[in-house]
Order: sequence, then structure tokens, then C-alpha cells
Amino acid sequence: MQPSPPSARQPSPDTRQLRRVALSGLLGTTVEFYDFLVYGTVAALVFGDLFFPRADPAVGTIAAFGTFAAGYLARPLGGIVFGHFGDRIGRKSMMLLTMVLMGCGSFLIGLLPTYDAIGVWAPVLLVTLRVVQGLAIGGEWGGATLMVVEHAERTQGARRGLWSSFTQLGAPLGSVLSAGVVTLVSALPDDEFRAWGWRVPFLLSIVLLAVGLFVRLKVAESPLFAQAKRQPEPGRPPVVEVLRRPKPVLLAACVGIGAFTAQSLLTGFMISYAVGHGYSRPQVLTAVTVASCVALVVLPAASALSDRVGRRPVVLAGAVASAALAFPVLALVDSGSPGLLILALALGHGVAQSTMYGPLGALLSEMFGTRVRYTGASLGYQAATLLGAGFSPLIASSLLASSGGSSTPVSLLLCGGAAITALTVWRLRETHTDTLDAPGSPAQTPTPEGTLR
Repeated sequence: MQPSPPSARQPSPDTRQLRRVALSGLLGTTVEFYDFLVYGTVAALVFGDLFFPRADPAVGTIAAFGTFAAGYLARPLGGIVFGHFGDRIGRKSMMLLTMVLMGCGSFLIGLLPTYDAIGVWAPVLLVTLRVVQGLAIGGEWGGATLMVVEHAERTQGARRGLWSSFTQLGAPLGSVLSAGVVTLVSALPDDEFRAWGWRVPFLLSIVLLAVGLFVRLKVAESPLFAQAKRQPEPGRPPVVEVLRRPKPVLLAACVGIGAFTAQSLLTGFMISYAVGHGYSRPQVLTAVTVASCVALVVLPAASALSDRVGRRPVVLAGAVASAALAFPVLALVDSGSPGLLILALALGHGVAQSTMYGPLGALLSEMFGTRVRYTGASLGYQAATLLGAGFSPLIASSLLASSGGSSTPVSLLLCGGAAITALTVWRLRETHTDTLDAPGSPAQTPTPEGTLR
């Protein structure tokens, strides 16, 4: 019996590099979502008292979520800044820089003195670090996703959705890690949790940062970007090229709104909402953890399905499911049953939201040419996070305060976000069979027809 040829025994160098890039993207977005969701969780639990103590409880919660929104406000700017240099200098260098800024920003939040120690400087510094985090995240997702998609184009072009889902998996994985760590520290006596326990999840982010950097330093630059760099460089900055034809960016922003509205309302905001309805902190965090575990299965499955049937039908199915479940999910939460709370978040976040979110990495990447892909995809994605996730907790908290605690406004917000996504998908051209260009046109403009191609 003759030995198998080397190619049959082990993957090619390109495939090994793709796997390393996929792991790098997963770790990067895990750090991103861990840090952001830790903040959302802790803000819901104690930041109103620690950093805004002179406000009444409702106003303190709104103020805490206001700093949450501040991070989202900075994300589109981060997408423009890091997208510019990512399209001109390279994807890899921006991936490293954004990860360092994100991890260090979270670590420093864990060291912040509270209002009792330094007065008004405490919320000022908190908002400043949130803005730094927002800027970093604005560039993180684009770099991580494009590295995976552009490496996959060379060896696994027909499976861009599946491979890009590794980057998207950072969202539920970061949620599992953040909920797990916060669950452990929230089991402390209340005075100890408020004194020092809340700092632990932020300080632990330095570990994720070290692991992520170790992997990212070993990845190679995107082959499509390297090929594009050999072409004459355009005179206009990438953001100018993108905004000269803004339709793809607007569509990219709108198609992600439903996923981010659901993500924000059914994770960070839901903790505050459910605790206010009588659930204990461990019960709510357990429900979030279970929902995130469901998402770890649904998200890559939805992404792989989008490689076969197209991005549009999969995202549309998730949007329809999210709208259909909006009122039942909140009714289950209002029931007061821990088991029904788990079911509600598993359906709303684990299934419906993940189905919308999974194909987004590949879909947005396919809407722009290589020369402006980092800028265009980042700007569209981060605008979606700002509109869908940045303001949703703040709006929901304000509406709850003015409506006497009714869950109807939250359900309507979920329906509204899903409707925007569904209507936008109807306007998109199917892209899953497209070949990513090397030099890159300014943008591949989606056609308005609502039929699959």
C-alpha cells in the first residue's frame, strides 16, 4: 500500500493560514463583545449608583446606558479612521492596533475610581474610555472580517459565509464569557460586588487581549489586499470614494439594524429589565448564557446555509422570526418564570437574532471592492450598530419610565428593527455567488430589484 500524497494528509499552506486567520478573527470579536457586553451588564447592575449617585434610580440607569451609547457613537468614526488606513496600509496592522486599544480601554475601566472618590471626573473618565473603546471597535470588526473573507476567497470562495461566521461567533462567545464572569462576581455579597467585584470582569480582559495578540501576530496579510496594492493608488481617500456612491453604505447600515436592535435589547438591556421584574441576577445571566450557547450553534448554521441558498433569504427569515417573536418573548419574560425567561432569550436572541446576524460579515464584504472594502463594510456595519444597538437601551429605558413599566415599547422596538432589515433585504441584490475583485471597484452597487439572481 503506497502512502498518501502530502496534499491528502495535510491541508495546504493557504488553508492553514485561513484557519489561523479565522481563529484570529474569532478572538478579536470575542474581546470586542466581551468588553462591550461586560460594560452593558455591569452598567445595568451598579453603574447608575457608582458613577451617577445623585440621580434617582431610573435616571441613573438611563445615564449609565447613555455612556453605553457614547461608545456606539464613536464606532462609525472608528470605522472611517481605521478603514482608511486598513485600505491604504493593510488589514493586519489595523487589526493589531484596534485589539490593543479595545483591551486596554476595558482594563482601565476596571481601575477607574468611582464618583465617591473623585466626583464628576469619574463619569467623565468613564465616557472617555467608552469613546476609546468605540473607536477601536469601529475598526476591529472590519479588519477581522475582511481578513477571513479575503483569505477564504483564494481557497474556499464558495464558503465565504461559513468562514466569516467565525468572526461573527465572537458575539455569542463574548456574551457567554461576559455573562459567566459577571455571574461569578455577582454572587458576592452586594457590598463586596459594589466595592470591588464589578472590576474583575474588566481586569480579566487583559488575558483575552494577550491571547488574541499572540495569534494575530502570526497571520499573513490579506492576499487580495496585497494584490490590490500593486495597482496604482487612487488619489481620493477611501471614505470619499465610498460616499460618492452612498447607496451601498446606506443599505449595509439598514440591513444590520434588526440584528443589532435585538442583540442590544435581549442582552444588556434585558438584564436591567428582568431584574426590575423580580428575577435574580444569576437567573438572568444564566438565561443570557443559555441563549448565547444556542447562538453558537445557530449562527454558523445560518451562515453556511447562506452559502447555499443566498444571503438574502436567510437574513430575511431571521428578520421575520424576530418580528413574529417580539411580543411573545416579552410576554414570556413578564411571566416571572425563570424557565420561560430562558426560553424567551433562546428564541429571540439565540435563534432569530443569530439568523439575521450570521451572514452579515460575508454580505457586507461582498458589497464593496477591495480598494474600499475595509472602509465601506466598517462604516455600514458600525452605522448599523449605532442605530440599532447604541440607542435602543436608552430609548427602551426612557419609554419604560414613561409608560409605567409596560413591555409594549420594547416589543415595538424589536419589531421596528426587524422591519427595517426585512425591507432593506428586499432591495438588495444577491451576492453569495459573486467573486471578490482584486483591484476593486469603488463599490458594487446593489440593484433595487427584490428578486434573487
